[in-house]
Amino acid sequence: MLKEMNLKLVLSKKGKNGAKGRFYRKSLIMILIVASIPGLITGALVYGIAGGRLESELLQLHNKQIEQRARSIDMQLTNLELTLSHWAFDSKFDYSLESRNFIQDFEKARDITKTLLVMQGSNTINKLVELYLGGDGQPVLFDPEYAPLTAKPAHDLYEGLLRSDKVTYWTEAAFDPQRPQAKELTLVHHIPGGSLKPFGALLIRLDNEKVGDMLRSMTPYDGGETFFLQDNGKLFASTGGNGIESPFVAALREEIAAKGRDEGSFFFDWSGSTFTVTYGKFSRIADSWTYVSASPITSITAPVVFISKIIFTVSLSALLLAALLAWFASRTIYSPVNRLLTVLMAGKSLPQENGDEFSLIERQWHNLSRESTELHSKLSEQLPYVKESFLHQLLQGYLYAYSEEDLLGRMERYKWKVDNHRFIVIYMQLTGMTSLEGKFKYGDEGLVTFAAVNMIEEFAAQHFEQSKTINFHDLSAGLLLIVPKDGDYASELHAFGGELTHAVNHILNMRLTIAISEPADAVSNIPLSFEETKHAASQRNFGNENQLIDIGQLHARGDSSEEPQYPFTLEREFIQALRTGQAADAGELLRAFLDTLSCKGAKAVDVQQGMLHLLGSVQHAIMVSGIQPTRLFKCVNMYEQLSQIREPQLILSWFQDRVCEPFLKELGGRSDSQVKKLIEQAMIYLQQNYMKDISLDNCADHIGTNPFFLSKSFKQVTGKNFIDYLTGLRIDKAKELLRESGLKINDVAEQVGYQHSYFNRIFKKLEGMTPSMYRELSQAE
Repeated sequence: MLKEMNLKLVLSKKGKNGAKGRFYRKSLIMILIVASIPGLITGALVYGIAGGRLESELLQLHNKQIEQRARSIDMQLTNLELTLSHWAFDSKFDYSLESRNFIQDFEKARDITKTLLVMQGSNTINKLVELYLGGDGQPVLFDPEYAPLTAKPAHDLYEGLLRSDKVTYWTEAAFDPQRPQAKELTLVHHIPGGSLKPFGALLIRLDNEKVGDMLRSMTPYDGGETFFLQDNGKLFASTGGNGIESPFVAALREEIAAKGRDEGSFFFDWSGSTFTVTYGKFSRIADSWTYVSASPITSITAPVVFISKIIFTVSLSALLLAALLAWFASRTIYSPVNRLLTVLMAGKSLPQENGDEFSLIERQWHNLSRESTELHSKLSEQLPYVKESFLHQLLQGYLYAYSEEDLLGRMERYKWKVDNHRFIVIYMQLTGMTSLEGKFKYGDEGLVTFAAVNMIEEFAAQHFEQSKTINFHDLSAGLLLIVPKDGDYASELHAFGGELTHAVNHILNMRLTIAISEPADAVSNIPLSFEETKHAASQRNFGNENQLIDIGQLHARGDSSEEPQYPFTLEREFIQALRTGQAADAGELLRAFLDTLSCKGAKAVDVQQGMLHLLGSVQHAIMVSGIQPTRLFKCVNMYEQLSQIREPQLILSWFQDRVCEPFLKELGGRSDSQVKKLIEQAMIYLQQNYMKDISLDNCADHIGTNPFFLSKSFKQVTGKNFIDYLTGLRIDKAKELLRESGLKINDVAEQVGYQHSYFNRIFKKLEGMTPSMYRELSQAE
């Protein structure tokens, strides 16, 4: 508050020259105009629109929506009737069901259950599809599962449905004896279809909640009432919870009866509210229903007209309020200008000059910009961090797009002397982290590397005029030396390496590998030299000892070392021990395998490649055992983790903990029952997706195993190959479609997952005849 009061006092002094007043008045007038005019225009437009034809337009829109949604409901109910009639005449529901023993013929019972489930899922408003079989024997009810009907109330209910003189009809019935008021809208069809002596019935019981939702779709507004009823008054369904004898429903029925028309619309006043009513007819099987939709329209039109008048009136009176708000808004807008002036002036008094605040801000901004430029030039002198970033990008090859001239220019700007100089790259790697005499443990890599980098910088400064060290934070570091072209630096390099190695051994109790590149005459060759030194460091002997590798001497001497021999016998024995669950033997064989790779002066890269090859062989064995490596190792990149480990003991521990132990644990937990359960999942997947383009691979992915294990286990459990089982399933479905449907051969082929030409060949191969001949023979029979 005190700061704001001081600022106002300063600005009030400046206001004598008119700076604040000019800007303030302009903003005030502009905000006043913007705040007032839109309100007046909006009020007039809303009043004109709402006071005109809104009510009639809403009525027409309501009637169109009701008629459209009524047609949709009519089509949905008609679809139910056609579906039920189609299935009632199906051969599945003929006279053979009257005397069938479903306990013995369980396959027929299962087929009926599947058919009822298909019918039940064919429409969202279906609650349950049932098959009742009466006759002289034990009554049976499929709902959709088979069950003998022993309860007398239920038996009387279904027998009552069967005694109707209508073959197909709609009714309301309470199927729960405990809840006689909870009646459900039900569509009934006697079976066999067209029979004069039906012995059973197919029933579609509709979900009351979804029927209510269907009726509510005919009411576009909140409130009101929607219902339909049979003309004989036996059926009635409502969304508002009212009964057929409620005063509102009775009044609507009387008004509709007075109209004397089968369909129409009108306004209806009830209890102080106006409703728009639309009614019409549904033609049902041997019957006729009347639907009625009554929606309140007073609550929609009246508030809009009233609010539009209020808007117009308030807009006229808002002029004064707009002026007040404009004054407040202008002060709020001006507040950031005051704060900006305060910041730019940094506590100084404002100069008494003509012009508004923005002129002063502009001049002060130029002053600050000039000061910023001067500070930038000073900051550019702080080169160490910039040089380190540049060198890191250079070594990693990120500056490959720059020309040699550009790179030399940048190095000169960073205060390096590069004219008539050469460049040497040194790569250093620490080992022995897990040795018994070491001071550090696994996880201290960053601390160890930091200490080593400090030593490198100190010794490099003693031996060379220009040097820069890069910390890679992973027990390795890089060093760039810039030396004269005509100088002799070979002995100096070896002296530097010896002193640094002695210090690392003595202070850190670790071993050091130093790889020295050949001199590079161009800056653009530095990334290649860096890669060569890293490669040379990977060629070090795997033993825990100090090593200095001069790439120039390596090239002159050549590589006369013998090729390392991979211990294939130990690999096979180790994998066999894993497969048989022999944990102790596997551990001993793994240690022997690593010792064999590491003996006789083996190089680090050879040992690392050998262990990576062993990891690949183990992963292959895991897949053959029916286990997905990605699931077992939780999607971890095992090759990347292993390639980052350089210590022998760490490699051994990592392999035992991260590879062997999870595999052995998984093997111990598996059993034959799990295999059978897995194959059952595969069979269910094939039965549900046989019409799609499925293969052994995507089936294995679906059930969470690999194709090798699935193929082997599928044959063991089912006695059939995977592809033979899938082909048999598809041909059985195709024969069913050829017998029981009128689909074209092309359509039958597509529905069972085959191309037309291939379908003909495979069908003839398995059945000895073409699909067309099979259909003709089936129809003749």
